[in-house]
Amino acid sequence: MTDIRIDLHDEIDRLTDQQVTGVKEFLATFPSPLGATCRNAPEAEEPLTEVEVRLIEEAYEWRMRNGGRGIPDEEIEREFGPLSQECVCHGTGH
Repeated sequence: MTDIRIDLHDEIDRLTDQQVTGVKEFLATFPSPLGATCRNAPEAEEPLTEVEVRLIEEAYEWRMRNGGRGIPDEEIEREFGPLSQECVCHGTGH
């Protein structure tokens, strides 16, 4: 473990439970590389097909059934390899 990680662990150990919860919530706001790429991608110029709309709806429903959280980038990369910097977001803002 690097020195900065050790220092951070020591600092976290001195925090109250409430402060640790706040730090965790703060860290959750950090964008993932894929999320940042998608947010900055230009909006698609062609409309979504019926199939694409259905797939997006199914993905949204899956996400809601799984606590509103998606699959972490790290898990996707373990299964499929490194994520590319390209992302088609169809103007969803995600």
